[in-house]
Amino acid sequence: MSNNNETIFALSSGHGKSGVAVIRVSGDDLYTLFLRITNRKTADTRHAYFANMFDINGEIIDQIIATYFSAPASFTGTDIIEIYSHGAPAVIDKIFDYLSKIGARMANPGEFSRRAFYNGKMDLADVDGLAALLDAQTDAQRKSALSSMMGGDSKIYDNWRKQMIEISAYAAAMLDYAEDELPANIEKTIRTKTKKLHTEIDNALSRYTAVRAIRGGFNIALVGDTNVGKSSLFNAILGSNRAIVSDIPGTTRDVVSASLDIGGYLVNLSDTAGLRETSDTIEKIGIERTQSEIENANLILRVIDGTKKTKTPQLSDNEILVINKSDLSDTKSIPDAIHISAKTGFGIDTLISVIKEKIAALTSNTESSVAVNNRTMSLLVDAASELKNALETPADNYDIFSEHTRRAADSIGKILGTITATEVMDATFCQLCLGK
Repeated sequence: MSNNNETIFALSSGHGKSGVAVIRVSGDDLYTLFLRITNRKTADTRHAYFANMFDINGEIIDQIIATYFSAPASFTGTDIIEIYSHGAPAVIDKIFDYLSKIGARMANPGEFSRRAFYNGKMDLADVDGLAALLDAQTDAQRKSALSSMMGGDSKIYDNWRKQMIEISAYAAAMLDYAEDELPANIEKTIRTKTKKLHTEIDNALSRYTAVRAIRGGFNIALVGDTNVGKSSLFNAILGSNRAIVSDIPGTTRDVVSASLDIGGYLVNLSDTAGLRETSDTIEKIGIERTQSEIENANLILRVIDGTKKTKTPQLSDNEILVINKSDLSDTKSIPDAIHISAKTGFGIDTLISVIKEKIAALTSNTESSVAVNNRTMSLLVDAASELKNALETPADNYDIFSEHTRRAADSIGKILGTITATEVMDATFCQLCLGK
């Protein structure tokens, strides 16, 4: 899409019946249109005006409040009009009809943010943060996304890129200048800085799973043999009957999932099919899906029946052993296990507290890291690879060293949108809704 500033509009507030709707208009030289909308002869920028808004036939559409933001001091860097009307769908449709008839068009998803990007108001890392903020369901997601949207990630990326460009320039200069014309110990300095950058990017990549979990939710799977009470525990954690509970082994044939907020973090809880040997084709499919859930889980609740003699399973670092039906058993001998009764609710609060601790441990080192997403991950991998190649370059091949660090800088530039292909930009902006 080319960068043009034709007049566009969109609903920036939520769809459906509401008390107030916010309609955003963007374009060049919208002052005359603002005066027409508000029936005024003059108006100040950034001032809210109450007005009766009329259609092209002179019939009243609604009583509105409208604000004019003159370029470049606006979200997009273009002129913007914001119309605050009543939120009835009929009112919104009538305003849209009016705007269409005076020559404006409906905006494409993310088009307002695309304009902000073109006009230097946002970079692509900021846009990623905005998209995550619009999707935020919990406080942790809000904090992470807000930090990205307000430039926290961009500052880190920009600092990395500037260092890489400087390193590349010095490496190239070592071919053309005498040693006494360059800073002392320049080769050692640029290698040390390159190694430090490689370590920082590697650390960001290593935290990808935790940061992704903050943005998309922590995947927790209830796993165990048939009839150990996984579905009852699933319902107890949720506080509602979401899974079928039965004494018949193998009742859960598929994965049942639900999302909830635990300690400010979004948790995707999955009740899986019981693990056992079976000839039932449908149950086999359910067990295969259970294995998939285990592979994708950030945390696994390994559930066993406390009324039966069961060999204590070997646990991975991301597993919690949960002994159910403790109201029917006195078994307390297994260390580090959480004893519960899904039926009576005993121990559920303790289990949720342990889950909170596990999540806190997983996120303990993510506060200052960049929020790596699917788009940025491959570019960071490329940058880290190029820096690694630079470090492995023989001592006298400064031109090769310079080229590798330049390519690393280009990868970081693509994250920011400083260097970008059209398809990268399309993927970034299309994740946004209309009016953003």
